[in-house]
Amino acid sequence: MWVTTERVGYWREYFLGKLKIYSGELLKGKIMANYNVYFSPTGTTERVVKHMGESFGSMENIDLSRRDMKNHEMKQGDFCIVGVPSFGGRVPGIATERLRKMKGGRTPAFLLVTYGGRAYEDTLVEWKDVLEAQGFVCIGAAAIVAEHSIAHQIEAGRPSAQDYDELDTFAAEVKERLKGNVCPVEVPGNRTYKEYKVLPMDIQVSDECMGCGSCAESCPVGAISFEDPKMTNGEACISCMRCVEICPQSARSGNPEKVQMISEKLKMICQPDKANEFF
Repeated sequence: MWVTTERVGYWREYFLGKLKIYSGELLKGKIMANYNVYFSPTGTTERVVKHMGESFGSMENIDLSRRDMKNHEMKQGDFCIVGVPSFGGRVPGIATERLRKMKGGRTPAFLLVTYGGRAYEDTLVEWKDVLEAQGFVCIGAAAIVAEHSIAHQIEAGRPSAQDYDELDTFAAEVKERLKGNVCPVEVPGNRTYKEYKVLPMDIQVSDECMGCGSCAESCPVGAISFEDPKMTNGEACISCMRCVEICPQSARSGNPEKVQMISEKLKMICQPDKANEFF
Protein backbone atom coordinates (compact mmCIF):
# COMPACT_ATOMS: atom_id res chain seq x y z
CA MET A 1 0.00 0.00 0.00
CA TRP A 2 1.34 3.36 -1.02
CA VAL A 3 1.76 5.91 1.77
CA THR A 4 0.61 9.26 0.47
CA THR A 5 1.98 12.62 1.51
CA GLU A 6 -1.46 13.48 2.86
CA ARG A 7 -1.52 10.36 5.04
CA VAL A 8 1.95 11.09 6.44
CA GLY A 9 0.85 14.63 7.19
CA TYR A 10 -2.27 13.37 8.97
CA TRP A 11 -0.36 11.06 11.30
CA ARG A 12 2.32 13.66 11.91
CA GLU A 13 -0.29 16.18 13.08
CA TYR A 14 -2.03 13.49 15.13
CA PHE A 15 1.08 12.51 17.11
CA LEU A 16 2.26 16.10 17.53
CA GLY A 17 -1.16 16.94 18.94
CA LYS A 18 -1.00 14.05 21.39
CA LEU A 19 2.50 15.10 22.44
CA LYS A 20 1.35 18.66 23.01
CA ILE A 21 -1.56 17.50 25.17
CA TYR A 22 0.66 15.17 27.17
CA SER A 23 3.40 17.71 27.83
CA GLY A 24 0.83 20.32 28.80
CA GLU A 25 -0.86 17.99 31.27
CA LEU A 26 2.41 17.48 33.11
CA LEU A 27 2.29 21.06 34.27
CA LYS A 28 -1.45 21.57 34.57
CA GLY A 29 -2.20 20.23 38.00
CA LYS A 30 -1.26 16.61 37.18
CA ILE A 31 1.88 16.46 39.27
CA MET A 32 3.92 13.25 39.11
CA ALA A 33 5.80 13.65 42.41
CA ASN A 34 5.92 16.25 45.19
CA TYR A 35 8.96 17.12 47.28
CA ASN A 36 9.50 19.02 50.53
CA VAL A 37 13.07 20.31 50.36
CA TYR A 38 14.52 22.19 53.31
CA PHE A 39 17.63 23.35 55.10
CA SER A 40 16.35 23.73 58.64
CA PRO A 41 18.93 23.64 61.44
CA THR A 42 16.49 24.37 64.28
CA GLY A 43 13.41 22.81 62.67
CA THR A 44 11.34 25.93 61.97
CA THR A 45 11.81 26.03 58.20
CA GLU A 46 11.12 22.29 58.01
CA ARG A 47 7.82 22.74 59.85
CA VAL A 48 6.75 25.59 57.58
CA VAL A 49 7.67 23.71 54.39
CA LYS A 50 5.88 20.55 55.54
CA HIS A 51 2.80 22.53 56.56
CA MET A 52 2.54 24.01 53.09
CA GLY A 53 3.21 20.60 51.58
CA GLU A 54 0.05 19.26 53.22
CA SER A 55 -1.94 21.21 50.64
CA PHE A 56 -0.34 19.20 47.82
CA GLY A 57 -0.88 15.64 49.04
CA SER A 58 1.84 13.05 49.50
CA MET A 59 5.34 14.57 49.70
CA GLU A 60 8.84 13.10 49.70
CA ASN A 61 11.18 14.88 52.14
CA ILE A 62 14.71 15.97 51.22
CA ASP A 63 16.79 17.34 54.11
CA LEU A 64 19.57 19.62 52.86
CA SER A 65 21.20 19.64 56.30
CA ARG A 66 22.22 15.98 56.03
CA ARG A 67 25.88 15.48 55.23
CA ASP A 68 25.04 12.18 53.51
CA MET A 69 22.46 13.75 51.19
CA LYS A 70 22.27 11.94 47.86
CA ASN A 71 21.82 13.35 44.37
CA HIS A 72 18.25 13.88 43.17
CA GLU A 73 16.88 14.44 39.67
CA MET A 74 13.39 15.90 39.24
CA LYS A 75 11.21 15.83 36.16
CA GLN A 76 9.15 18.53 34.49
CA GLY A 77 5.97 17.10 35.96
CA ASP A 78 7.24 17.14 39.55
CA PHE A 79 6.75 19.94 42.08
CA CYS A 80 9.05 21.12 44.88
CA ILE A 81 8.62 23.36 47.91
CA VAL A 82 12.14 24.53 48.74
CA GLY A 83 12.79 26.28 52.05
CA VAL A 84 15.78 27.91 53.71
CA PRO A 85 16.35 30.29 56.65
CA SER A 86 17.93 33.68 56.01
CA PHE A 87 21.36 34.00 57.61
CA GLY A 88 22.19 37.70 57.78
CA GLY A 89 20.25 38.42 54.59
CA ARG A 90 21.82 35.57 52.59
CA VAL A 91 21.33 31.89 51.83
CA PRO A 92 23.58 29.76 54.07
CA GLY A 93 26.48 28.62 51.91
CA ILE A 94 26.09 24.97 52.86
CA ALA A 95 22.44 25.05 51.72
CA THR A 96 23.55 26.23 48.28
CA GLU A 97 26.18 23.50 48.16
CA ARG A 98 23.66 20.79 49.00
CA LEU A 99 21.01 22.12 46.62
CA ARG A 100 23.48 21.67 43.78
CA LYS A 101 23.02 17.94 44.29
CA MET A 102 19.51 18.41 42.90
CA LYS A 103 18.80 18.70 39.19
CA GLY A 104 15.52 19.90 37.75
CA GLY A 105 14.10 19.57 34.26
CA ARG A 106 12.14 22.82 34.18
CA THR A 107 10.57 21.55 37.39
CA PRO A 108 8.16 24.03 39.04
CA ALA A 109 9.30 25.08 42.51
CA PHE A 110 7.96 27.26 45.30
CA LEU A 111 10.60 29.25 47.19
CA LEU A 112 10.21 29.70 50.91
CA VAL A 113 12.44 31.77 53.20
CA THR A 114 12.08 32.11 56.96
CA TYR A 115 13.71 34.98 58.80
CA GLY A 116 13.87 36.23 62.37
CA GLY A 117 12.09 39.54 62.05
CA ARG A 118 14.90 41.83 60.92
CA ALA A 119 15.08 41.49 57.11
CA TYR A 120 15.63 38.76 54.54
CA GLU A 121 17.41 41.18 52.17
CA ASP A 122 18.95 39.17 49.28
CA THR A 123 17.96 35.69 50.47
CA LEU A 124 14.96 35.18 48.17
CA VAL A 125 16.63 36.40 44.99
CA GLU A 126 19.77 34.38 45.72
CA TRP A 127 17.70 31.25 46.42
CA LYS A 128 15.84 31.83 43.14
CA ASP A 129 19.10 32.16 41.23
CA VAL A 130 20.49 28.95 42.74
CA LEU A 131 17.32 27.02 41.90
CA GLU A 132 17.08 28.33 38.34
CA ALA A 133 20.72 27.41 37.74
CA GLN A 134 19.78 23.84 38.68
CA GLY A 135 16.91 23.70 36.19
CA PHE A 136 13.92 24.72 38.31
CA VAL A 137 11.19 27.25 37.45
CA CYS A 138 10.28 29.37 40.48
CA ILE A 139 6.52 29.86 40.23
CA GLY A 140 5.95 31.48 43.63
CA ALA A 141 7.70 32.56 46.80
CA ALA A 142 7.13 33.53 50.41
CA ALA A 143 9.12 35.23 53.17
CA ILE A 144 7.76 33.94 56.48
CA VAL A 145 8.53 35.60 59.81
CA ALA A 146 9.81 33.18 62.46
CA GLU A 147 11.09 33.32 66.02
CA HIS A 148 14.74 34.33 65.93
CA SER A 149 17.00 31.30 66.41
CA ILE A 150 19.42 33.17 68.71
CA ALA A 151 17.37 36.01 70.25
CA HIS A 152 14.21 34.02 70.96
CA GLN A 153 12.28 37.01 72.29
CA ILE A 154 12.29 38.51 68.78
CA GLU A 155 9.05 37.42 67.05
CA ALA A 156 8.52 34.80 69.77
CA GLY A 157 5.97 32.15 68.85
CA ARG A 158 6.09 32.80 65.12
CA PRO A 159 5.00 31.35 62.82
CA SER A 160 1.63 31.67 64.54
CA ALA A 161 -1.71 30.07 63.68
CA GLN A 162 -2.49 33.19 61.65
CA ASP A 163 0.79 32.83 59.75
CA TYR A 164 -0.10 29.26 58.84
CA ASP A 165 -3.59 30.35 57.75
CA GLU A 166 -1.98 32.88 55.39
CA LEU A 167 0.28 30.15 54.04
CA ASP A 168 -2.72 27.87 53.44
CA THR A 169 -4.50 30.61 51.51
CA PHE A 170 -1.48 31.20 49.32
CA ALA A 171 -0.96 27.47 48.78
CA ALA A 172 -4.39 27.39 47.14
CA GLU A 173 -3.23 30.11 44.73
CA VAL A 174 -0.06 28.18 43.93
CA LYS A 175 -2.17 25.11 43.08
CA GLU A 176 -4.09 27.24 40.59
CA ARG A 177 -0.84 28.47 39.06
CA LEU A 178 0.21 24.87 38.48
CA LYS A 179 -2.91 24.34 36.37
CA GLY A 180 -1.91 27.02 33.88
CA ASN A 181 1.25 27.97 32.06
CA VAL A 182 4.16 27.86 34.48
CA CYS A 183 5.87 31.26 34.56
CA PRO A 184 8.77 32.41 36.75
CA VAL A 185 7.97 34.87 39.53
CA GLU A 186 9.95 37.99 40.37
CA VAL A 187 11.22 38.44 43.93
CA PRO A 188 12.92 41.35 45.72
CA GLY A 189 16.64 41.54 46.36
CA ASN A 190 19.93 42.66 44.84
CA ARG A 191 21.92 40.54 42.43
CA THR A 192 25.09 41.89 43.76
CA TYR A 193 24.36 40.04 46.98
CA LYS A 194 25.38 41.55 50.28
CA GLU A 195 28.54 40.13 51.82
CA TYR A 196 27.97 36.81 53.55
CA LYS A 197 29.20 36.88 57.14
CA VAL A 198 29.05 34.17 59.80
CA LEU A 199 28.71 35.58 63.31
CA PRO A 200 30.78 33.26 65.54
CA MET A 201 28.68 32.22 68.53
CA ASP A 202 31.52 30.52 70.44
CA ILE A 203 29.32 27.56 71.38
CA GLN A 204 29.78 26.59 75.01
CA VAL A 205 29.21 23.17 76.58
CA SER A 206 28.32 22.66 80.24
CA ASP A 207 29.08 19.71 82.51
CA GLU A 208 25.57 18.42 81.74
CA CYS A 209 26.93 17.03 78.45
CA MET A 210 26.71 13.21 78.45
CA GLY A 211 28.80 12.84 75.31
CA CYS A 212 25.90 11.17 73.45
CA GLY A 213 27.10 12.59 70.12
CA SER A 214 23.69 13.75 68.88
CA CYS A 215 25.16 17.14 68.07
CA ALA A 216 28.10 15.68 66.15
CA GLU A 217 25.79 13.39 64.19
CA SER A 218 23.42 16.17 63.13
CA CYS A 219 25.78 19.13 62.60
CA PRO A 220 25.26 20.19 58.95
CA VAL A 221 28.94 21.00 58.45
CA GLY A 222 30.60 18.40 60.69
CA ALA A 223 32.07 21.00 63.04
CA ILE A 224 31.68 18.87 66.20
CA SER A 225 34.07 16.07 67.15
CA PHE A 226 32.59 12.56 67.39
CA GLU A 227 35.38 11.52 69.75
CA ASP A 228 34.81 14.48 72.08
CA PRO A 229 31.50 16.27 71.37
CA LYS A 230 32.50 19.09 73.71
CA MET A 231 35.00 20.16 71.05
CA THR A 232 33.63 22.43 68.29
CA ASN A 233 35.66 23.67 65.33
CA GLY A 234 34.94 27.40 65.50
CA GLU A 235 36.18 27.99 61.95
CA ALA A 236 33.82 25.39 60.48
CA CYS A 237 30.81 26.32 62.65
CA ILE A 238 28.14 28.38 60.84
CA SER A 239 26.28 29.38 64.04
CA CYS A 240 23.13 27.61 62.85
CA MET A 241 22.21 26.68 66.48
CA ARG A 242 21.19 23.14 65.55
CA CYS A 243 23.37 21.59 68.23
CA VAL A 244 21.87 23.91 70.86
CA GLU A 245 18.33 23.05 69.73
CA ILE A 246 18.68 19.27 69.73
CA CYS A 247 20.86 18.67 72.81
CA PRO A 248 18.81 16.37 75.11
CA GLN A 249 20.55 17.81 78.19
CA SER A 250 20.38 21.49 77.12
CA ALA A 251 24.13 21.44 77.65
CA ARG A 252 25.05 23.57 74.64
CA SER A 253 24.54 27.32 74.30
CA GLY A 254 25.85 30.37 72.53
CA ASN A 255 28.28 32.66 74.30
CA PRO A 256 26.00 34.59 76.74
CA GLU A 257 27.67 37.93 76.02
CA LYS A 258 27.20 37.53 72.27
CA VAL A 259 23.60 36.38 72.69
CA GLN A 260 22.91 39.45 74.84
CA MET A 261 24.60 41.76 72.34
CA ILE A 262 22.58 40.35 69.44
CA SER A 263 19.34 40.51 71.42
CA GLU A 264 19.80 44.15 72.38
CA LYS A 265 20.72 45.16 68.84
CA LEU A 266 17.71 43.39 67.34
CA LYS A 267 15.33 44.92 69.88
CA MET A 268 16.44 48.34 68.68
CA ILE A 269 16.03 47.71 64.95
CA CYS A 270 13.23 45.13 64.62
CA GLN A 271 9.60 46.14 64.32
CA PRO A 272 7.28 43.73 66.16
CA ASP A 273 4.57 41.72 64.40
CA LYS A 274 6.19 41.95 61.01
CA ALA A 275 4.03 40.83 58.08
CA ASN A 276 4.74 37.84 55.87
CA GLU A 277 5.27 38.48 52.17
CA PHE A 278 4.02 36.41 49.25
CA PHE A 279 4.92 36.56 45.56
